Amino acid sequence: MIIVGADGSANSRAALEWAADDAFRMRVALRIVHARDRSPYQIRKYPIDALPDALRREGQRILRAAEDLVRERQPTVEVTTEDVEGPPAEVLREQAKDATEVVVGSRGLGGFAGALLGSVSMHVAGHVNCPVVVVRGERRPVWQEVVVGVDDSPECEPALAYAFEQAKLRGSALRVVHAWQLPVHAFAPEIAYDMDEIRTEQHRVVRDRVKIFSGDHPEVKVVEDAQSAHPVEALTDASGRADLLVVGSHGRGALGSMLLGSVSRGVLHHAHCPVAVVRAR
Repeated sequence: MIIVGADGSANSRAALEWAADDAFRMRVALRIVHARDRSPYQIRKYPIDALPDALRREGQRILRAAEDLVRERQPTVEVTTEDVEGPPAEVLREQAKDATEVVVGSRGLGGFAGALLGSVSMHVAGHVNCPVVVVRGERRPVWQEVVVGVDDSPECEPALAYAFEQAKLRGSALRVVHAWQLPVHAFAPEIAYDMDEIRTEQHRVVRDRVKIFSGDHPEVKVVEDAQSAHPVEALTDASGRADLLVVGSHGRGALGSMLLGSVSRGVLHHAHCPVAVVRAR
């Protein structure tokens, strides 16, 4: 089952459309979840007696509109709705325990106008075990390409498996991006590097990762893209011509205490297309 959050915002609508299409492609059910959050209104000095009923009515209105949108877009998808009281991030985290995928808008109604990514989407992407897709509200052309970032750590393998499956379901090409930068040795500037050897090693890393999954997906056209660049820069650039960007929850060198690695955080803020964060279970 796919879980999608709904709050009535433009980004929420984009997330609903994405989730409906993905549920249709994956042939799974879709559950639309609305979180009734009282916390912004709970001021003891100014209690609002009618607040619970008002929030419930608004939640039901949002869910009806969301269900209508999904049924109009993908009539064959099985749809259910759920109105749950609690902070949105906690509600979605709880709902995601048995989900195939969670879809959220990049910012909800409560976000700051200048923020690229809301706290709810960041929290969900960092805590949920299943793939989390963060969708922006902008309309974009269809590029028929999925992009996935890889490195030489095992954390990227679940992301690569998810990306292959998404490319297969969409009939799209898969661009496998491996970006690498020369390390800076502040105390050993005289160290020299053989760039041809480095490029050869880059291509080997990509090929070795792709081989693991390409045998099961012979129909997917793979484009190997090894670059000497910062991973966030390379992936953000590739996202401009992609329908989906897939990253692992941790990249090479990420601190174990961090819920999201620096690369996944960076692309969530700057990517031009929807981003799927896939954690290693």
